[in-house]
Amino acid sequence: MKKNNILFALFFIASLAIVSCSSDDDATTPDTGEETNDDTDDTADFVGAVYAMTNGDGQIPGTNVQGPNTIIAYGRAADGSLTPIGPFLTGGDGGDYDGGEGLDPLISAYALTKTDDNQNLLAVNAGSNTITSFNIADDYSLELAGTPLDTGAIGPNSIATTAAVTVEGTRALVYVSNITRPEFLSQGEPTQQGTVTGYWLLADGSLQAIAGSTRDLNNRPSAVQFSPDGNFLVVTSINAGASGLANGNEDEVVVYGVSPDGTLSTNQWGTATSTLRGNAEGRNLPSAIGFQVVGNNYVVVTEAREFQPDGAPPAFPALQDGSVSTWQIEADGSLTPLSLDVRSGEGNTGRTACWLDFTADGNTFFVSNAIEAGLASYSFNNGTVTLIDQTAAVGTGTGDTQDGATAFANTDGWIDMWISDDGQYLYQLYGLDGTIGIYRVNGQSLEFISEESNNLPDTNTQGIVAI
Repeated sequence: MKKNNILFALFFIASLAIVSCSSDDDATTPDTGEETNDDTDDTADFVGAVYAMTNGDGQIPGTNVQGPNTIIAYGRAADGSLTPIGPFLTGGDGGDYDGGEGLDPLISAYALTKTDDNQNLLAVNAGSNTITSFNIADDYSLELAGTPLDTGAIGPNSIATTAAVTVEGTRALVYVSNITRPEFLSQGEPTQQGTVTGYWLLADGSLQAIAGSTRDLNNRPSAVQFSPDGNFLVVTSINAGASGLANGNEDEVVVYGVSPDGTLSTNQWGTATSTLRGNAEGRNLPSAIGFQVVGNNYVVVTEAREFQPDGAPPAFPALQDGSVSTWQIEADGSLTPLSLDVRSGEGNTGRTACWLDFTADGNTFFVSNAIEAGLASYSFNNGTVTLIDQTAAVGTGTGDTQDGATAFANTDGWIDMWISDDGQYLYQLYGLDGTIGIYRVNGQSLEFISEESNNLPDTNTQGIVAI
């Protein structure tokens, strides 16, 4: 792993950037040709696919643009193994909004997502402020569906879709979160305030912007998701409670109502946080990143504990073990707390709880910790969560170290994950190693199967989807 150049940079940026999911590195440039490989196995042998995003092909000097963005596609065999079936250009550029460190460059979940019917793959292009839709072919290859569309703000970083809301001539509703508006760009993550904007997914797979759908956010968003019934759009934030936010907002999770015409409620219907600034427990504030809305509108959120109790920017020695918190969305859109601040580790063994996914039965979910390069398992029962095993899977991580340089220099940097549609395999993206880890899901435990390497760049990847 090529990480020697991070040592100086990490200390320089610590007061300005989110550090929990970061590491400097030079990206390995992937093949960005649009043709599929000629030497792939017979696609009849594939039972599904996995898609991972490069988020660019190397930083353009003097900018945060990472160059042309590419989806690396793999056919998935019945035994979980992956076969590359070709890179596919998104038509937009990747971007870096985490200080140029190379790990979790968008500080987000769902930079890549799919429709429930597996007909379309949707991607964000953070460097060109656009989103892309692909049609997924029967052989799992990708075809651009129209031209990428501008999002009207800076740094799209998460995208969600629901088929529960449509109008004539459309197949699904799509919303994207944008990291910031221009007036909040220059001072970095602690001060940024973004937007969400809506689109219709048309019959041919292309996207059409919805007039009047943009809503300004009080925070810097990290992920966006619909409730299963399509009645609500939920947005999480990484800088809730940050002292740098001029508006003083502390809302970690917000809920909008979704109208039949695809627009959102003018105001947020529900807001919540698990930990307020100045709390008596001395807990760092929750930087909510990955989350899901499951079952009877239960919101399950991962929380990296980064901003300090007074709202000061993250400093590595002050990072604390991350957590999971849950709420239920009520009929009026308000949020009722269920399980708050359920730790993902002890003694600095789970500091960067950032992404999650549920097993097929909905009784278990796994949480990815970036610095520790591991997965924690939790049980789930009607919104109540309990930590089962803080090391359900373990890669090359750093453990309990107070030294930022050491921590980020010696980790695979586990970021996004996705469990296949059949529920049999979990695919874990290593953000600092250009690798996908493959695990068999055995109820509430995981069995390591293999790794897939050599097709993704070592750094700046963001987003993975499994079918």
